[in-house]
Amino acid sequence: MVNLEKYNGFLKLFVIFLTLFFTFSCSHKSYNLTKIEGKQLPVTEKEAQTTEIENFIKPYREHINKDLDNILAYCPETLEKSSGKWQTSIGNLMADVCLQRGNIVFKAREKKEIDLCLLNHGGIRAILPKGNVTTRTAFEIMPFENNLVVLALKGTQITEMAAYIIKEKKPHPLAGATFTISKNNIPTNIMIQGKPLDSDKIYYVATNDYLANGGDNMNFFKTNVAKFDLNYKLRNVLIDYFKEVDTIPISKDIRITEE
Repeated sequence: MVNLEKYNGFLKLFVIFLTLFFTFSCSHKSYNLTKIEGKQLPVTEKEAQTTEIENFIKPYREHINKDLDNILAYCPETLEKSSGKWQTSIGNLMADVCLQRGNIVFKAREKKEIDLCLLNHGGIRAILPKGNVTTRTAFEIMPFENNLVVLALKGTQITEMAAYIIKEKKPHPLAGATFTISKNNIPTNIMIQGKPLDSDKIYYVATNDYLANGGDNMNFFKTNVAKFDLNYKLRNVLIDYFKEVDTIPISKDIRITEE
């Protein structure tokens, strides 16, 4: 193993020497910076790897990999983000899971229920392959540190949300709501939890903190009536769900239709 104490002691002495040298030099002379130069120093795999350091971190790496590769559930078919025009198989799963798991926390804290969930298509970073599902799978799908947030929106803002989806022409993950796209590209027949949209009602919408602040131009979220941060990372939402189920169900329901 590398003698870290000896190395750190030498490093401290070197830093002290440089400090004293420049202090002494600068007290006697004045300098003006005229040019800064730099060059790229290639680092090869052989040069970057030190046997002593590798041996030191190896047990930690193995421990982490063991945790990441722990099997949590089974997926009967591959779910990916290019499976449809207005919705995708993995998008349906993400929105359904956030709605379901988010509701557990929201009910306990606020004694209210989440009505629907909207996420962003670009936030899903990997497929969910057929076969065993592990903790690593959740990290690959959702590598970001986004938290689950619930926003209170008026019914009119839900209409804006549907119009945004139509305008973007992307299969943003949606759960708890359905609507039809008219021939004039206007959202019609908007249903929330199977009931017609009430423009005067307040609805509770689950999303992530990035979108809640207007990310991806979802500005309708910024005009919310109230905001609740569940302090629940989307990645952990996935992990908790995977631990809860044996086999992941595949949602086939249609959420957005065209005339």
